[in-house]
Amino acid sequence: MPLWSKCLKTTNSKRAQELGAGCSFLPKFFIHIETKYEDNNGSNDNIFDSEAKDIERDVCFIDIAYDEIPDRYYKDSEDLRYFKSEKTQRGMLKEGWRETQKPIMCSYKLVTVKFEVWGLQTRVEQFVLKVIRDILMIGHRQAFAWVDEWYDMTMDDVRNYEKNMHEQTNIKVWFDQPSTNSPSADEIQSDGNAST
Repeated sequence: MPLWSKCLKTTNSKRAQELGAGCSFLPKFFIHIETKYEDNNGSNDNIFDSEAKDIERDVCFIDIAYDEIPDRYYKDSEDLRYFKSEKTQRGMLKEGWRETQKPIMCSYKLVTVKFEVWGLQTRVEQFVLKVIRDILMIGHRQAFAWVDEWYDMTMDDVRNYEKNMHEQTNIKVWFDQPSTNSPSADEIQSDGNAST
């Protein structure tokens, strides 16, 4: 947690985390991410225009091969400059790959962050946007680097994988939080099945 954000921590912080949006000291905090995909290299400047005509936007291109990532997330196996898929023969993305790589798909993201607290708005919004950018870059790098793991999956395989990951994540989240009233693994799995 950045030092400047610790001023927001109150005795109710844990309770606010448990309740999600029920945090009374952050009534105007909003994050929305919309995604669209197209078979191009990021050349469509108007993909979100019909949804957001009067909104000021900064466009940020993310190069999954050559943009810097935080050192703590770097893995040799996910460095797309040196990775080559055995199943698809795609990879070893060279400088300028967006212009030469075929097939190619672009994931467009429209990210909206609002933090309407005087004195902290700009700083918090910029921090959140940077974190989201890092998460998106790392996730898309991994999607490319892990292509051999998912390339042959059917839609049923994908849904089963998502379900299993959802259950594992719920168990990890429940057991990583200090609490005297932690539910059993069976309770968590039954709760996870109800929400899918």
